[in-house]
This record gives sequence, structure tokens and C-alpha cells, in this order.
Amino acid sequence: MNRSMITATNTMTQLQKKLDLISNNISNIDTAGYKKREANFGELLAQQFNNQPVAKAEEGMRLTPNGIRLGTGAKLADTSIIMSQGSLKQTERPLDLAFTSPGQFLQVLANNETHYTRNGALYLSQLEEGSQQSMLVTGDGHPILDENGNTIVINGDIQQINIEKTGTLTITDSNNNSETWNLGVVNIDRPNMMTAVGSNIFAAPADTAGIITNMNREDIRLQQGALEQSNVDLTKEMTDMLTTQRSYQFNAKSISIADQMMGLINGIR
Repeated sequence: MNRSMITATNTMTQLQKKLDLISNNISNIDTAGYKKREANFGELLAQQFNNQPVAKAEEGMRLTPNGIRLGTGAKLADTSIIMSQGSLKQTERPLDLAFTSPGQFLQVLANNETHYTRNGALYLSQLEEGSQQSMLVTGDGHPILDENGNTIVINGDIQQINIEKTGTLTITDSNNNSETWNLGVVNIDRPNMMTAVGSNIFAAPADTAGIITNMNREDIRLQQGALEQSNVDLTKEMTDMLTTQRSYQFNAKSISIADQMMGLINGIR
């Protein structure tokens, strides 16, 4: 296999990964709190061919080294999370909440570990059949944590739910008794250090220093009765998909042309 076919094959493999990333963004366009990802490419190893071993005097002003550098294709260097704010959708549902400031996340309990999400569609899950106790959970059943890392268990018959913009949850029962919790909210300073674990939930590395900052109550920005939509721009995603597909087709065509050239050479022999 000649060099052009190797280069094209390597690049096509990486372009397929970008197409998968774009497809994931488009499929989550209606997921509350979803943050899109973008692909960043880098160059694979290149080989230096020194076809001019002796530098000439008149080449003193040359900006590039002597010889030819031949690359072997491109690679997907990394994927970055875009944390821009999504638009807000009013739902008027008491257990829906939306962050109005980028970088702020709710703490949830998933796989017996503290994880983080921007999806503010919350629900009440009855602890036991016939019980008067309910737990505050996400749509996938992951418990929401308070500022101390404890699950939020609500007692009695719920009549009113109020969530302040500072993340304070107040539940009032039929006897006009109230319970109050402070939702666990953090600010993620380095989102690209987080790992997506599914269901729009992120996990942090073991050492969170410089990555996660605990929020002061007055700095939290929440809105009750609304959900943050994904920040996926469908027009941009479709344009990127078409561009990536054209690049994929170009590399596939180069393999076909290289194969035809090799066939011609064999025919001449």
C-alpha cells in the first residue's frame, strides 16, 4: 500500500469519529441542559526527506528547513465541551429549574459517587409503596444532593414547592409545615477535565482542585419553572456534517485513484 492510501485511510478513520460526534450533538438537541462537543484535530507523525543535503548560500533567507516533510494524515486530538448558555423554555412546572449562568451544575448521586448535571427536570420518587417519604431525583432516578452531599428526602403530603434563585428548596405540606434544603450546586471551572458517563451526567477526576469550586448561595443563579435547552445550533451542526462528509469522500476518492495508478503501473510491467 502506498503512502497516499495510508494517509487517506488514517484520516477517514478520524473523520468518522467527528461524524459520530456531530450525530450525538444533533440527537441531543432537545435534551435539557445538554452541552455540545466540538472535535479538534491534530497532525500525525511526519517523515522528513532530506533531498537537499548541502545548503546553498542563496538559501540563507529560507524560512523552512531543507527537505520535504510528508505527513501520514490527521487524528482527532480531543473533544471540547462548549459551555455556552442555552435558551430557556418556560414550563411553569414547580420541579423544573434552569441555570441562568454558565458553568454551574447540580450535584447528583450516580454509581454511588457524586456526579454533576445541568438537566433541571427533577421529580419526586416515593421511597416505599405506601410511604409518605419522597426523594428528589433526576429523570433517570439519580438522587439530587444537598450542599452537604446528602440525599433530599421529603416527609409528608406536599402542597407547595418553592425554589429560590439561590438554590434554596422549600417544601410546604398540607399542615402548613415547611422543610428547607440548600441544593448542592458547584461551578465547574475546567469542563474539559470532566468525563461524560451518560444520561447528561459528568464525573470529575479524583483530584478536583482547580476544576470544581463550591458555590456561595448568593452567586447561584437558578430559575424555577423553566428548563435550559441544549446549546446545539442545528444549522452549524448540519453545515459541519456536510463539510466532514465531503472530506471523507475526498479521501475515499484518493484511495480509488491510487489504486487505479497502481493498476496502470502493474499493466506497464
